Amino acid sequence: MKQRILGSTGMKVSILGFGGAEIGQEQVEQQTVDALLNGALDAGLNVIDTGECYQYSEERIGKAVSHRRNDFYLFTKIGHNQGFEEDNWDLGMMEHSLERSLKRLNTDYVDLLQLHNCPEDLLRRGEVISLLQKFKEQGKARFIGCSADGAAAQYAVQTGLFDTLQTSLNIADQEAIERTIPEAVRRGMGVIAKRPIANAAWRTGNRPEAAYHQEYWERLRRLRYHFLNAPLPESIGTALRFTLSVPGVQTAIVGTTRPGRWEENARLVSQGALPMEAIAEIRGRWQEASAGQWPGQV
Repeated sequence: MKQRILGSTGMKVSILGFGGAEIGQEQVEQQTVDALLNGALDAGLNVIDTGECYQYSEERIGKAVSHRRNDFYLFTKIGHNQGFEEDNWDLGMMEHSLERSLKRLNTDYVDLLQLHNCPEDLLRRGEVISLLQKFKEQGKARFIGCSADGAAAQYAVQTGLFDTLQTSLNIADQEAIERTIPEAVRRGMGVIAKRPIANAAWRTGNRPEAAYHQEYWERLRRLRYHFLNAPLPESIGTALRFTLSVPGVQTAIVGTTRPGRWEENARLVSQGALPMEAIAEIRGRWQEASAGQWPGQV
């Protein structure tokens, strides 16, 4: 699988990364996660991204691939108080949360520790950023990042204090292309695309039941991309290749619960960047339909 250097970190990351939300939130059995992740690593993927609030995700990942720790870069997130009495973003809670994450992941450090959808006002106060910097100094995180969208992402980039930005970017969510990614690139930040296939919200032809997917469904109805009428693998391939064609994006995080999906995704992106005319059409439809009013989705 093709690799790119993640900003100024020096990490040479696969252009596809594994997103751990689904395996945790859907409580996927451990043996399935074992097969899924080991198959992904064997296929050339070397980025695993998870979070402290993805229920069983960190624990499943730790059990599945901690014995292959040198084969991949491990990213997690911090900021939610699941399992703790303190408020979100309480500094003491965050310290305990990171220790729990390291224990679950069966490792002494993560390659990237990211603030997880931190509100802009808290970012501006600075304490949570200082705490991440302390974790970095302690060797518990090699690099620090911010997973955010909109104004919070814009401020995070402008601070110059983060090594990476993880932000929503796809055929239905393109605010970051102009608002944050160019500045992140100028500052040498790594850029990680989340939700890179818009949760495949069009896959069934019906409005998704999950509220998390419904905004993209509504946007796609207005965008009317012709390629969404193609067979699902082809339309997903087009969507994914669009995201990876955006200048500055080094890796796209995709979640799945089905072993074998990574080999399929690898084949799709092996076709390379979309032709310039296809990119121009997707961007043009977005700019016309959104009229600058569609914010990045957390």
